[in-house]
Amino acid sequence: MKIKVAWIGKTKDPAIQALTEDYLKRISRYAEVEGLTLADETVLLRFKQRSGTRPAHSLILIDAGGKQLSSEEFAKFIRDQQDRNPQPLLFAIGPTDGFTDVARKAAAFRISLGKMTLAHELARIVLLEQLYRAFTILKGHPYHLGH
Repeated sequence: MKIKVAWIGKTKDPAIQALTEDYLKRISRYAEVEGLTLADETVLLRFKQRSGTRPAHSLILIDAGGKQLSSEEFAKFIRDQQDRNPQPLLFAIGPTDGFTDVARKAAAFRISLGKMTLAHELARIVLLEQLYRAFTILKGHPYHLGH
């Protein structure tokens, strides 16, 4: 499985960059993963462009209006994508003012991290932690049970 995690805007806080790198390394034990810093939503939407008959990536937006999932449900979502979807998954954290309707329509899925508003960079860390947690759930690793 190939996963890309993209965020719009540069990382300002070195602690956020360190956590990002740590979680990407952890996730890489289970899947091919890459973190991407993008300039804007237009660049993000280019990843969605078709390659042959299929979109190049399955775009999954982290969006307040998306579906809320438990960690176990998110793990099932990841497993279902592994089993049924040959395209790389592109998880995207939007800009501070959120995604446009164009991006929302282009997305294969929209997932919410909860009802509370999170800072843009913190949302990235929550997503990365939940991706790591999902893989540990799927592999039966005790990480999930200990938290």
